[in-house]
Amino acid sequence: MTRSFVATGGPKKAAKTVAAKGKSARMYPADDVAVAKASRKGTRAATKVRATITPGTVVILLSGRFRGKRAVCLKILDSGLLLVSGPYKVNGIPLKRVNQAYVIATSTKVDVSSVKVPATVNDSYFAQSKSNGTKSEEKFFDNERKAAVVSDQRKADQKSVDAALLKIVAKEPMLKQYLNAKFSLTKNDRPHNMKF
Repeated sequence: MTRSFVATGGPKKAAKTVAAKGKSARMYPADDVAVAKASRKGTRAATKVRATITPGTVVILLSGRFRGKRAVCLKILDSGLLLVSGPYKVNGIPLKRVNQAYVIATSTKVDVSSVKVPATVNDSYFAQSKSNGTKSEEKFFDNERKAAVVSDQRKADQKSVDAALLKIVAKEPMLKQYLNAKFSLTKNDRPHNMKF
C-alpha cells in the first residue's frame, strides 16, 4: 500500500511535523525541502567599550585625517562609537565619531560633566546626506574638488561644546599644550612598555 502526499499534506508538512515532534518521518519527500535560515537582523549586542575609555578621557587618534592628535572623549554613542572633540580651537579636531579600535586611551582625564552635548548629536547627526542618485558622465569626469559645506547647525553645536570644553582645559596646567602636541613613535620606542 502506497501513501500519497495528499494524505500527509505534502513534503513541507512532513518536514515540519518531523521538526516539531522530534520523531523520524514515516515517509521522506523526494525533493529537499528548503528551510529558511534564522535571521540575525536586529540581534546584535551593543558594543562593549573598553573600561579605560570613559567620558572625559583624553584619547590619541590612530587613523584618518587627524592621526597622531589628541582629543577629549565627550560621550559614548548608542552604536558604540566615541564622540570626541579637540577642542577645535586647540588642535582643529571637530565634533566627530571615532571607533574605539582606532584610539589609544591615555591616563589623562578631564571632568566633562559641565559640558552639555546637544541631544541632537547622535549617530544620525553624522549620517551622510544622500545625493539625488543621478550619475552622469559629467559628474564622473568632473575633476574639480568641491569644498565640503559645513551646516550652520554643526557650527553652532561645535561652538557651544567648545566654549564649555575650553573653560575646563584652561583650568588644568599644561593641558592645552598637551592636547596640541602630536603623538608619534620613533625607531627605539617600545609601545608595549609605555604608559600613555
